[in-house]
Parts: sequence; structure tokens; C-alpha cells
Amino acid sequence: MEKLITSCWSNFQSVPEDYIFPPESRPGNIRIPFNSSIPVIDLSEAQKDDRTNIIHKIIKAAQEFGFFQVINHGVSVNQMKETMNVFKEVFQMPDEYKQNLFSNDPSKPCKMFTSSINYDTEKVHLWRDNLRHHCYPLEKWQHLWPENPTTYRECVGDFSTEVKKLGSRIMNLIGEGLGLKYGYFDNDLTGSILLSVNHYPPCSEPSLTLGITKHSDPNLITILLQDDVSGLQVFKDGEWIAVEAIPHAFVINVGYQLQIISNGKLKSAEHRAVTNSDHARTTAAFFVAPSDDCKVEPAQAITDEQNPPIFKSFKYKEFNSHYFNKYADTDVVLKSYEAPKN
Repeated sequence: MEKLITSCWSNFQSVPEDYIFPPESRPGNIRIPFNSSIPVIDLSEAQKDDRTNIIHKIIKAAQEFGFFQVINHGVSVNQMKETMNVFKEVFQMPDEYKQNLFSNDPSKPCKMFTSSINYDTEKVHLWRDNLRHHCYPLEKWQHLWPENPTTYRECVGDFSTEVKKLGSRIMNLIGEGLGLKYGYFDNDLTGSILLSVNHYPPCSEPSLTLGITKHSDPNLITILLQDDVSGLQVFKDGEWIAVEAIPHAFVINVGYQLQIISNGKLKSAEHRAVTNSDHARTTAAFFVAPSDDCKVEPAQAITDEQNPPIFKSFKYKEFNSHYFNKYADTDVVLKSYEAPKN
């Protein structure tokens, strides 16, 4: 087992050289002011007469930022707190236990690793440890999850069910905003959810390190649960803007699959995670994605002769494999999937 950064960060007097990014990739000044223009959307208004207005806000946010936050989303505050506490407990378990979870094997369905799966070949390591496993369909995966803390499987299982419901609500609102029939996404297009729990210990020199490098997500949408420590930054108009950790909110961002299905109307935004000198930070990203063999293509209802498809169709598992080969180069990920021009 590579030494988890969670277990050894406190032994470092300074940041080890293999965690220091080259000058052009460093975050530099991480104290970027929060950007109040990233929309915060009250989903309870969608139950009233404001459904059309909420849909408009979501589509506008997805077009302008690729990001928005949702409040009054139907998931209880207690459930959010309890689940976050369980996630934090996993990283506080004894090293002997975490060693049993540790793996750099991409095919292992539940694993903990440090930095990335490519630890042995990457030039610079990320200042994070990660727990990753599938959580939908629940009955297929739950028995493979960590056995400790003893509440993990039940707590995260119940929470995953609520996140799945929230994801369906958001996708139906987005689908309606794109002019698609209701329930367009209630099938294999949302047939998988992958959970990625990141833990970022305090870092003495956060201007030299990164928790996650700049990237866009490969999936449909990401539903992010944050603790009360900020660190998420979004790249917009050539600048990094910080996303505030709003209590009891979920951060939602557009992934590549939604950009493709919307035929480019919605954009997957580049983002990264920075570290913090004083506080550890834990986040849980639920990646709502198509099933492996699901065919993805621009929705026929929003393409015609005047608006031809700009992407070709493919199976999601093919895209996913390609994505991780080109992960660091967000400019070229989509190029292989562009439709030939007439």
C-alpha cells in the first residue's frame, strides 16, 4: 500500500517534492473571492407555480457556468450530516483496516487509493485520498462496500437512494428545459451512479499543490455533497472562481454526456479542487451516468437539418475509457466524438 496522505501528512515539515506542481499548473493565490453569480436554486419552488421559472434558471446556469447549487432539495439536513460524518470516519479508521480497502486496480468495484489510480506513473501526486464505489443499482453493489464504520452500508445506501431521486428530479427539469419528453432520462441514460469520496488533509503550502487538477466530468451530471470547508473552483472566461460551501446545499455540475445529448446547448465546465492550510476537507461526488452499454447521442428531438448533430453516437463505456486516457487534456476529449461535417 502506498502511504495514504491521510496517514502521513502531519509528518511533513514541508510539501514533498513529488506533490509540488510545476509553476504553470499551481493554483498560486488560492484565496479567490467567492463568486455570488453562481446560481443557488430553490427546488421547492418547482412544486409551485414557478416550475417554468426554475427550469429557466437551471438551463441558464448550465449554459453560463455548467454549475449551480440547489437548496430545499428534499434530502434532510440530518441525513446529510450523518452521511458526511460516516464518510469522514472511513478516513479515520486504522491503517490496517484501510489497507484492506486499498487498491490501484481500476476493475475493483470498491477501493481506496491515494492521489489517483495512476499513482505509479503520474509525475506529480494529488493531495488527496479517495474512496470509490458504485452505488446504483443498490442491490448490485451494497454488499461490496466497506464494512466499517458499521453504519456505512445502511447510511450510505439510504443516502444514495435519496440522491438517485434528486438526480431524477433535476434531469427531468433539464429535459423539460431542452424540449425533451418527460422521463427522457428515466432509463439507461441514468442507469449508473458512481460515488467518489475525496479527503484532503491540511496542507502547509496549498499554493504549491492541488487536490484535483483541472478537468471536466465524463458523466451526465455530478451531485456533490461538501462539508463546511471550501475548495472547489470553476474555470470561466479564463479565470478561476471559487464555489462557496453553502450549508445543506448540493453542488450540481454538467458532465460531457449532457453536453453531447443537448447537442452542445449545455456545457461541461472545467473545475479543480485546491487544498487548505488549516482544515481538512471531505466531499462526496455522486456521478450520475449512463449504463456501460447505453448508446449516447444528441437527442433527436433537438436536432434537425438546421441544427444537425455535432456529436456521433457511441457506447458510454467506450467514451469512459477514452476519457481516462485523455483526462489531463480537456480540449481533446470530445474531438473524437464530433460528427463528421458535410
